[in-house]
Amino acid sequence: VQLVESGGGLVQAGGSLRLSCRASGFTFDEYVIGWFRQAPGKEREGVSCTSSSEDMTSYAGFVKGRFTISSDSAKNTVYLEMNSLEPDDTAVYYCAAARIIWSYTARFYLLPRGYDWWGQGTQVTVSS
Repeated sequence: VQLVESGGGLVQAGGSLRLSCRASGFTFDEYVIGWFRQAPGKEREGVSCTSSSEDMTSYAGFVKGRFTISSDSAKNTVYLEMNSLEPDDTAVYYCAAARIIWSYTARFYLLPRGYDWWGQGTQVTVSS
C-alpha cells in the first residue's frame, strides 16, 4: 500500500489549495481515504474522509464548509479542495487509508486510529 500526497505549499490567508492523495497497492473501492493534519505541538486531527461511493464522507466541524473532499476512482486519487484558508490551517496534511468496515459510521473514519496506512505528508502554510 502506498499513499503519496501532493499540492501543499505557502498561501496567504483567504487563499486556496488543492491537495491530492494518490493511492496504490489496494482495491480503491474497498477503502476509505482520510485527510488528517498535525500542527507543531498538537495532536493529529481528522479533517475529512470519503470512499469512492461517498458513503463514508464526513468533515470535521472546523472545516465549516471551506473544504471539499472528492475522489476519482479512475486515477485512484482523493482530493481535498481547501478554500478560505486561515493561519490556523497551517499544518502537515496527511492522507491515510483503511479498509471499510461498513458497520462503522463515517464519523469513525475521522479518527486516526481507524487507519492502517499513512502517507508522508505535505506541508500547508497559511500566512496572515
